[in-house]
Amino acid sequence: MEGVPARARGYVASVALGALACVSPLADPHAHVRAPWWAVGLLAALYAGGEQIARRRFAGTFSPVLLAGAFLLPPPAAALVPLPGALFSYVEQGPFALRRGWRAARSSLAVWAASTVHWALGGRDAVVDSDVPYALLPAGAAVLVFCAALALLDGGMLGLAEGLPPWRVCRGLFLRSLAPLAVHGLAGLMMAVLWRSPYGPVAALLVLFPMGVSWWVFAQYHRERAAHQATIRALVQAVDLKDGYTRGHSERVGQASMLIARELGMDDARVELLRFAGILHDVGKLGVPTRLLRKDGPLTPEERRVIELHPEYGHEITRGISFLGEARSAILHHHERIDGSGYPYGLAGGQIPEPARVVAVADAFDAMTSTRSYSRARPVDAALAELRRCAGAQFDPRMVTALARVVERDGWHPVVTADDPPAAVPPQPAGPDRPGVRR
Repeated sequence: MEGVPARARGYVASVALGALACVSPLADPHAHVRAPWWAVGLLAALYAGGEQIARRRFAGTFSPVLLAGAFLLPPPAAALVPLPGALFSYVEQGPFALRRGWRAARSSLAVWAASTVHWALGGRDAVVDSDVPYALLPAGAAVLVFCAALALLDGGMLGLAEGLPPWRVCRGLFLRSLAPLAVHGLAGLMMAVLWRSPYGPVAALLVLFPMGVSWWVFAQYHRERAAHQATIRALVQAVDLKDGYTRGHSERVGQASMLIARELGMDDARVELLRFAGILHDVGKLGVPTRLLRKDGPLTPEERRVIELHPEYGHEITRGISFLGEARSAILHHHERIDGSGYPYGLAGGQIPEPARVVAVADAFDAMTSTRSYSRARPVDAALAELRRCAGAQFDPRMVTALARVVERDGWHPVVTADDPPAAVPPQPAGPDRPGVRR
């Protein structure tokens, strides 16, 4: 338990005492209803096995069985279901005993609360009678309580252990987990209804097969997405080593591009591609001699022409990365200008691909609002005013308007996950001799 604040250990102990009180028969308002202990044992075994697989293979939890227990069993019996699986669950890092105890206590309390609400609203009778329409309302309320209890408990822990604002953390956890737990709740309700049907527990277990397939598909999607992120991170880190200015700049341009795309109403897949485009827009600097990127002094016309080749280098570097799609057009054309005076091909107006017009605005905005070795950051309002002044000549007015609207409404709060900066890079001169820096 080393490294865990004393207040967090006390919080875990308090939650554990609450969980012990919940499993006590003395706390059961339905003590006259005898729980079938074989059902408790079977559900606990199912949850224990499923939890091991879910945490090791899918980085998730096996909530359908917990919710099925909340729909089938009295609250103290339902609170027993998660204990064996949580106490022996897979834990990646220590303190192991504390983490397992915390998982067991929080899960037990959340299931108890969900079962209590479900029984109070008459859900047990609806499940026994296999009356699915009437069972939906109590089950939905139980899922909401289950989700809220987990969010409150986890938010309190994060607030104590890491100093995060508890209310904001609880709200974020609740909103992120509500949709997945709603699906798990529906699966748990189907299990409970089939369990009480003439077909018995065997039929209820069949519900887990489609859930397993969906988890496998979801895990494959996340593995693929993680591979995409790793590819992009490797390219960005390589550029960071050559050009110190790009450290943090690439991620901020990706974030600004994403904000513009969302404000324009693009779908989620295209928003993600625009984020990739913003992050990788300067990857072509890998093909530019390092001495030019770090030159302390004005560039000669020949050196400038070499640096202006970096969009084409970037396009070639990313040619074999199929998932980037139209993001590659932004890498190639993000230095084009609406009036046709940009590079590398001097495209104008609608000839410039839309992703490139988005990234061009995001790139210029971050260049103006970032402090560099040779210039101080401009205020956000001044940067937006400069973008508006150049709209129609250098930038697409629609993209400028979208960025200005979202920044003025929500503010500009860039989140950069870059590692600590590398060794100091010689200062680079300001002015028109440095392509990519807009004044």
